[in-house]
Amino acid sequence: MTASASRVWFVTGASRGLGRAFTEAALAAGDRVVGVARDVSPLDELAARHPERLLPMRVDVTDREAVFDVVERAVERFGRLDVVVNNAGALFAGMVEEFTEAEARAQMELNFFGALWVSQAVMPHLRANRSGHLLQVSSIGALGGFPSTGLYSASKFALEGMSEALAQEAASFGVKVTIVQPGGYWTDLYASSRATEPNAAYDELRAELEKQWAEGSVDSEPALAAEAVMKLVASDEPPLRLLLGSMVYDVAFDISRRRMETWAAWEETSRAAEKAVPNPNA
Repeated sequence: MTASASRVWFVTGASRGLGRAFTEAALAAGDRVVGVARDVSPLDELAARHPERLLPMRVDVTDREAVFDVVERAVERFGRLDVVVNNAGALFAGMVEEFTEAEARAQMELNFFGALWVSQAVMPHLRANRSGHLLQVSSIGALGGFPSTGLYSASKFALEGMSEALAQEAASFGVKVTIVQPGGYWTDLYASSRATEPNAAYDELRAELEKQWAEGSVDSEPALAAEAVMKLVASDEPPLRLLLGSMVYDVAFDISRRRMETWAAWEETSRAAEKAVPNPNA
């Protein structure tokens, strides 16, 4: 694939986990990649093998000004952007009541605002080219809230709500948006997670959760997620949402069914709460 024909990727959180897998898959396809992370040293060996096609760039995505600057420098280097992957994120674990203001804001700053700043920074370039594909890496945590990951879920719910609106706003410019919802993969998401100060009132619930997790996770190699993403970006009609993994697929349908059953059970009350009348202030 020639440089003029190869796609240009912009991947945040590119130095590890899913971001690293996406970066390696893009390079294997002959594409060029701007690999963004707070610490890009894990990309040194990969960059040495692909000096003309991998550009590691150090940035903290929570710094809006820095994000805009790095996007401009990426476009200066490669001329355009074709695939943008908002992958950077972290897990802050703890019961909702336990979060300090600083911890709650830090979770939202990284998982939501970081993705928002990248989306805002790349959109002018994608609009100008009237093409491009923005991938927002969400989570199974955006399908529903679960004990001890409430703020993580909140950040991903926010990301998905913003992304649904952005997808409709960007469509008229030929720009596509897909929300990618991965299940379990062998990344360091849990190993690098931060935890709140435990409140003893939740000791019993924590013990129950520990029993559920006692057998450990049976997750997949990130390369499988990368294979799915390569199929996604090759599609002329990519979906708004893409589930990655059988577990998350089944959970999504189970949660959706239970919600529909609840809505149906309360249909009479819901419909009775609406009766159109003329504007009383007119």
